[in-house]
Amino acid sequence: MLARMTKRAFSMNDALQRLLALIKANDGINDKTRLARIAFDAFGLTKDRSVYYCAEFAIRFSSSASHNFGNTVLSLSNLRKYDDRPFIVCLVTPTENYCLLANTTLLKKISHSSQQLRENNIRGSFNGSDIARQFEGITNSAENIDRLFDIHAGIGFEGNLARLVEATNNISPTGVKFVVNESAAAAILAAPERAARFVESADCAVLKGDLDAQVSKLRSEILLAALIENVNVRGRVIEYLITGEDESLRQELIVALKGGNKGLPRFKTDNALGDYSRIFPAYDTETDVKTKIMILSSNPKAYNLDKMLEFLANSRSVFMFYFVGVDPGKIVNTVLVSMFQEKLLRATILLKHWSGRTSRGVTQLEGTAINDLIVTPEFAINVAEAGQFLQRVMAL
Repeated sequence: MLARMTKRAFSMNDALQRLLALIKANDGINDKTRLARIAFDAFGLTKDRSVYYCAEFAIRFSSSASHNFGNTVLSLSNLRKYDDRPFIVCLVTPTENYCLLANTTLLKKISHSSQQLRENNIRGSFNGSDIARQFEGITNSAENIDRLFDIHAGIGFEGNLARLVEATNNISPTGVKFVVNESAAAAILAAPERAARFVESADCAVLKGDLDAQVSKLRSEILLAALIENVNVRGRVIEYLITGEDESLRQELIVALKGGNKGLPRFKTDNALGDYSRIFPAYDTETDVKTKIMILSSNPKAYNLDKMLEFLANSRSVFMFYFVGVDPGKIVNTVLVSMFQEKLLRATILLKHWSGRTSRGVTQLEGTAINDLIVTPEFAINVAEAGQFLQRVMAL
């Protein structure tokens, strides 16, 4: 299984790049059926109705007289089957072939037969016009598909479903935009200096010691969980091993990971800001646990901006990230850093347009920055930059 994970890490990008190069080389073919056959033969794809797929990607071929098209592409229920890999729509026009990423993160809404779409009732189809052509300033085109899929992988199908239900049927969202009054703003803007003091305190070492002890105790189980291919399931399982409060559920997970007859037990992690809370004499801390598979490219989802602001409005609050770096067969390192750590803050992606109407949005972290911090831990906080970041978020 370790070998399979390593192969997948390196082959996905390679296969995708070869596919995109093949499609580009056939600009002007002006025949989606012929182009589909060329791709089918070149990659040994499997055909599922209108979708051609393999372990590394899935693709749907469409045709149009121009770059714009409104044809129905696929049902949401069918997209769900391929949403864990790049799902590409190749639009064949008379002069050029265009590739768009069409995973759920890139969908604006569901258009066709979707009136009954709910989180517990997956139905409806999306059209070409429902695929976002720009995402947070990134053009949805062949050269950016890897980058956009890294963003999508950190959100996944379940993370997009509530947004699509809201956008499609005008259903009121459950989230509420945090209102920042004068006293809250003062506490929020003081958070970077508060975090800098905490990072230099003995309390920070105690907090890291708590988490390190749990990682050491469950090292073998964490390494087994790291082999789970679904990035969202993998993260939730490891998060629960380290910070879960129900010991019986933790033991069920351990038995399943070690090859029990049953699959992973069903469980839900709290949709809270952090995974681990600890109160110190001068600080209230929340820590978000993130696992980073060092050989995989990924941008993990970080925090909800409104929940972050609400927490930082407490004048004792400190929000930290605990990163666990994993290579096949070993834990590389663990590092505890502030959300305001200089490199990490610069690698924080604001997904404001992706969110619903009553939310400031969510954030993701660029995986390369996490890798760097795991290999060479740094803790410096640029208080001025962090303050500017908070001002931008409050203004959203």
